Amino acid sequence: MAEQPTAQVVKYTFYKVAPDWRRLPEETRSLDKRELASVLDGADGMMLRTYSLMGMRADADIMVWTVSADLERVQTLATQVAATHLGTYLETTTSYLAMTRHSMYLDEHDHEGGENRTRARPMGRPYLFVYPFIKTHGWYQLSLEERQRMMNEHFAVGHKYPEVKIHTTYSYGLDDQEFVLGFETDNPARFLQLIMDLRTAEQRPYTERDVPIFTCLLGPTAQVLDSLGG
Repeated sequence: MAEQPTAQVVKYTFYKVAPDWRRLPEETRSLDKRELASVLDGADGMMLRTYSLMGMRADADIMVWTVSADLERVQTLATQVAATHLGTYLETTTSYLAMTRHSMYLDEHDHEGGENRTRARPMGRPYLFVYPFIKTHGWYQLSLEERQRMMNEHFAVGHKYPEVKIHTTYSYGLDDQEFVLGFETDNPARFLQLIMDLRTAEQRPYTERDVPIFTCLLGPTAQVLDSLGG
């Protein structure tokens, strides 16, 4: 029997900066951003991407997306961020913890780069849309065959939008949601249309929750921190 790939830990952390930080002297704010950028860019043993949400939502200014081999690295980075001077002004307003795994529904849809992969592969596209997902209890009482049939319809809709890359991760037992979904694209209008099309899918009534939705703009760490306005 082939050895199964080791699952990865995936973390989406959303921060809101305290207004008081923007009132600090410009030199202090510049030093703060350089200190935090050094911590984030020097994160050991993990993939890390930074995103700005300035102007997108009221409850988050930046987001840090990390993929790690274990929980300990995630915790270490969080501690290092909190220990910076800017970190003392950052509130974690939303946090999603998940892991990668093979989907039971994707055997018939195995394709290069598909979400069946157990390794997270960020594409570096400029827009990332992130939200939690929970199925109803009724979904899990259906037979596997019935669920597979409806998921096949779901996948067929997704295949119409190859320019929208989905990252599905699993939170069962780790966090409050069951899944965390991330969608990367070059074109937000195509993601909007994809979500509209999925609203009419047969499985839609089995969705219990799929909000809040975060619109994130990718950028180098220094640029993302500059977007804080300080």
